[in-house]
Amino acid sequence: MKIGIADLLALMGWKAGEDRFCLHGRMEARLVKPDGTIIVRVRDNLIVDAGFSFIAQAIGASSGRPGVMSHIAVGTGVAVAASGNTALQTEIVRKAATFSHTVGTKVFQFEATFNPGEATGAITEAGVLNGASAGAMLDRVVFAVINKGADDTLTQRFTFTMS
Repeated sequence: MKIGIADLLALMGWKAGEDRFCLHGRMEARLVKPDGTIIVRVRDNLIVDAGFSFIAQAIGASSGRPGVMSHIAVGTGVAVAASGNTALQTEIVRKAATFSHTVGTKVFQFEATFNPGEATGAITEAGVLNGASAGAMLDRVVFAVINKGADDTLTQRFTFTMS
C-alpha cells in the first residue's frame, strides 16, 4: 500500500496548510590569533527545554515576563547538550551580547567578542542566557576544542532562524 505525504502527515495529526513553528539555532565561533590565523567552528545548537519555556513566557505572560536574552557564556564542558540543560556544564565566563534582527525577516542573532585576556582556555561549549549570572538558558552547543590563548580574540555568534 502506498501512502502520500499529506496522508502520512494527517496520520501523525498534522493537517496540510496549518502553520507550524520551528526555531533552528546555529553557532559560529571564530578565533583570531595574533599572527592572523583564524580558526572557525560552526555547529547547530540545541534549544533547551528552559529556552522553550522562556519563549512561551516572553510571548504570553501578562506579568512576570523574563528578562531578554542578553549574554553569551563559554565554558570547558564536554557533556553532550541535552534538552534538560539549564546551564553550561563548566562555564568560565559570560559576556553581554549584541542582539540584531531586521524587521520582516525570520532571522535574529546574538554576538559577543571575548578579547585578549578574556575566556582564556580550552573552550568547548557555549550558550545564550538572559542574565549576567544565573538566568534562563535558551540554548547550548558543544563543539571541538578551541584553545584560546591570552592574546587571542574569540567571537561567538548565534544565529536563530524561524520557520
